[in-house]
Amino acid sequence: MRRDVFQAIADPTRREIINLLATETLNLNAVAEKFQISRPAISKHIKILTECGLIKIRTMGRERYCEARLETLAEVSEWTNTYRRFWTTKLDALELHLSNNRKPKRKKK
Repeated sequence: MRRDVFQAIADPTRREIINLLATETLNLNAVAEKFQISRPAISKHIKILTECGLIKIRTMGRERYCEARLETLAEVSEWTNTYRRFWTTKLDALELHLSNNRKPKRKKK
């Protein structure tokens, strides 16, 4: 099953796993040791991240190593940039509207 990248990054633990793996490749035990949740829970998060393509698992001997595949986040970046441009345009227009409609302050007599 191919999961959606947005579903994967919706969870704070999975975001933290991505942050952790962005700087170094770790085996599953090393990832699990960084969190206060059970190893099976970490395995579930790793599975979801693998299914959506955010991490890749490599087997070396008896160990399974996780490495980040950050290029998959390009989909998220493109989506957020669309809305960033939209809101930037709207807020710039509002600022222009407000600056054009400001009433000059009257001096007190």
